[in-house]
Amino acid sequence: MFTDYLLTIGLVLGLFSIPAMLSAYADRRPPRTSMAAFILSVAIIAIAFARHPGGYAVADVPNVVVAVIADIIN
Repeated sequence: MFTDYLLTIGLVLGLFSIPAMLSAYADRRPPRTSMAAFILSVAIIAIAFARHPGGYAVADVPNVVVAVIADIIN
C-alpha cells in the first residue's frame, strides 16, 4: 500500500508542475522550481514502480489513485 501512496503523490506532483512550467515559459522565466518538482515526481513514480511486487499495469493506475483517495477520506 505504501507504493500506492508513492505513485499517487508522484502523479499529483507531476500534474501540478506541468502548468507551472508552462507559466514560466510564457513569462520568459527559467522553470527551475517547476522542473525540479517534475523530476522529483518522475523519481517518485519510478520508485513506486520498482518497489511494487509485479509492477503496475497502466490500466491499474486509476484504480490505485481512487483507492488511495478513498483510504485518505475514510
